[in-house]
Amino acid sequence: MNKKFIVAMIKVVTLCIIIFAVSAFFISDAKIIGWAVLSLGLLCLVSLEFFKISIKNVWPDIVFGLIDNGILAILAVIGGSIAGVAGAIIGGVVGNAITDGIAGVFEGHMAERLRESNISEARTMLGSSVGKMAGCLLGAGVVLIIANLINPAL
Repeated sequence: MNKKFIVAMIKVVTLCIIIFAVSAFFISDAKIIGWAVLSLGLLCLVSLEFFKISIKNVWPDIVFGLIDNGILAILAVIGGSIAGVAGAIIGGVVGNAITDGIAGVFEGHMAERLRESNISEARTMLGSSVGKMAGCLLGAGVVLIIANLINPAL
């Protein structure tokens, strides 16, 4: 493996550990878990600056994540409300397949628009990974906040 791959993996795994730890800490407090997830998405966006990656270059990845996990969270919340844990799992698994397809269309569209505007959207391991993580956390965070406002018992 080359050094670039190892460095990217170390940075992504470090972010994943932080994301997991914060999520695990707040998981029992439904009132703030959406805010915690949203904040973790913002942390990923800030890390892009730290990693010297322009948000413009990873915008298609962010859009992918927003759509992907935003819709996925909706389906998981609905599935969980209807059929408990099994419903949330089915909502998540089936929702993931559906949302990957839908989000891929938007990601591709954004990439094409950036190329037409002569903005480089060349993917890098780190940029694509952190961009998608940021979008996923932001999308899910917003959905969880709204779900909790609609039904505080969730």
